[in-house]
Amino acid sequence: MDETTVQLLCPECAKDWQTSPGSLPSSTEMFHCPNCHASRRTAEFMRTDRDLQNLKQLG
Repeated sequence: MDETTVQLLCPECAKDWQTSPGSLPSSTEMFHCPNCHASRRTAEFMRTDRDLQNLKQLG
């Protein structure tokens, strides 16, 4: 079985990466970019609406 991942994009430094939704805080909690340490709601790091839906369903 393939593990679902979500794609993230930092709105400040434009770092992009992917990770498992289970390793992230909920969409409304604060998340910190591992590159520039920008702090925003996790939802703001989701690259697409599909990634956000996966986070909400699987996170």
